[in-house]
Amino acid sequence: MSSPSANPASTTAAPSPPAPEAQTAAEPVHDILPGEHWTQQPAPAADDDADSTYAETLGSSTNSLSTSILEYRTIQGRTFHSDRTPAEYWCVSDFGYREAVGESILGYYVRRLINGSSPVICSHHSLTLVLDGKLFLAPVDMNKAKKVLDIGTGTGIWAIDLADEHPNVQVIGTDISPIQPGWVPPNVFFEMEDATQAWTFEENSFDFVHIRYLFGSIPDWDELFKQAYRVLKPGGYIETFEADALVFSEDGTVKEGSPLDQWGKVFKEGGKKFGRSFLGVNEDVQRKGLEAAGFSNLKTFDYNTPMTGWSTDKKWREIGEYSHAAMEQDLEGMILYMFKEVMGWSTVEIHAYIGHLRRQLRDKSVHPVAKLRLIYAQKPEDATAA
Repeated sequence: MSSPSANPASTTAAPSPPAPEAQTAAEPVHDILPGEHWTQQPAPAADDDADSTYAETLGSSTNSLSTSILEYRTIQGRTFHSDRTPAEYWCVSDFGYREAVGESILGYYVRRLINGSSPVICSHHSLTLVLDGKLFLAPVDMNKAKKVLDIGTGTGIWAIDLADEHPNVQVIGTDISPIQPGWVPPNVFFEMEDATQAWTFEENSFDFVHIRYLFGSIPDWDELFKQAYRVLKPGGYIETFEADALVFSEDGTVKEGSPLDQWGKVFKEGGKKFGRSFLGVNEDVQRKGLEAAGFSNLKTFDYNTPMTGWSTDKKWREIGEYSHAAMEQDLEGMILYMFKEVMGWSTVEIHAYIGHLRRQLRDKSVHPVAKLRLIYAQKPEDATAA
């Protein structure tokens, strides 16, 4: 079985895994199954082969994942205090962080991974691995940069990592909720601000604007990038890293009507009702918005990334394991608002669906893949604010 593909456009990237055997990423065409469909299906057996295999794999992969985080974060060891809970806009915000006063962030991350780590931690590490350990790809000269803006910072993990790597740079992270840790590097600051409203920052004031994983949260992407253009200095860079909710397979193992197939379809339809698209990659909102705002020198990187640890390639298998771990931490929290409040499913229907979804995620014969797209672009050197 081939590994997922990483396909950079208009630039040179790290070596890609082998090309997929067959590309079947076309958008599904069948209807959404009603919530009651899942209550009418036989409940997945807790001790069947797939779950047994998953349990065995989990025991070894947990050690592997925690070792990976240990190796990665040794370079960036620090201490901080976290007494709040992470939120991801349409995701639930009760992932249950414990207090970590005085605990090294290295120990904190490893403990959280072993004892049920936050989806935010796993997701951040997975996305960093996609970029071969880098926090960003834009050619920003961090030796000369003075201010960086992280929009939709969430728990602030990306901003904190960047501030640690570049203590000479002031890093500002914004979010609609004050959920960031209290003990952070002295050069990182968090502010409450709604990115969908007019930004309060001065024009031409930032060297780099970073935006990641805001799909399902932005009603007007053109306006978002227009605001980024305004606050960037001439010659400054923006980087946007987004995903699609649609799930597919490159070998046909994600079947029509299966839980993973339905995942993307429900989010697609719910996004229409919600007024916020979950299909940013398919709809090309990044490139269109960046060009409309006036950015130039766009460089695009497309990745088909595994959602579970099925890949035979070491890098992509680890990425898939982290992605899977992020989902397994709280599947209910990821879908509850969209499925219940927007789509009108009952709690019983949601729980039945989650059971079937978890079963499919643990089935190593199924090879789910999701689209990611990273684009960086530059505000022209001779530009003025929009």
